[in-house]
Amino acid sequence: GDDVILREGTVDYIGFSYYMSTVVKHDNESSVEDNVVNGGLPNSVDNPYIKKSDWGWAIDPVGLRYTLNALYNRYQIPLFIVENGFGAVDEFDENRQIHDDYRVDYLREHIKAAIDAVDKDGVDLMGYTPWGIIDIVSFTTGEMKKRYGLIHVDRDNEGNGSRERTKKD
Repeated sequence: GDDVILREGTVDYIGFSYYMSTVVKHDNESSVEDNVVNGGLPNSVDNPYIKKSDWGWAIDPVGLRYTLNALYNRYQIPLFIVENGFGAVDEFDENRQIHDDYRVDYLREHIKAAIDAVDKDGVDLMGYTPWGIIDIVSFTTGEMKKRYGLIHVDRDNEGNGSRERTKKD
């Protein structure tokens, strides 16, 4: 009877992750493999109008607002941003502090875009969570040097380190 329940059921909200937008190209002369040039996505290319991360991911808060509007206009149910974040190489200064203004700016601008989608566009957004609170092994690259956390974890790509936690800006 699960198939009947699923067919007749509805969801209460849509949860989704947003990290970046992509720009794609089409080239009949090249293979798909030749067109993988940015972000690891087939046919994606750099957007010359926006900044990008150390790993080539577009930094596009306007894309988040666009995505919120597109999803809400299509489904008309509340949305929840379950992941949003910025991977970067974080460095300690001489006082053993990490000043990650690039991450603060990324989060500030994406949160502002989400607020604009709610206040100006009428999107029903029920929540927002950043990715992530502490540094962990990156899912996309399998390394610790790509750090998303608001809290630094002393661990390197080989798993060495004290695992001491240090707050970033």
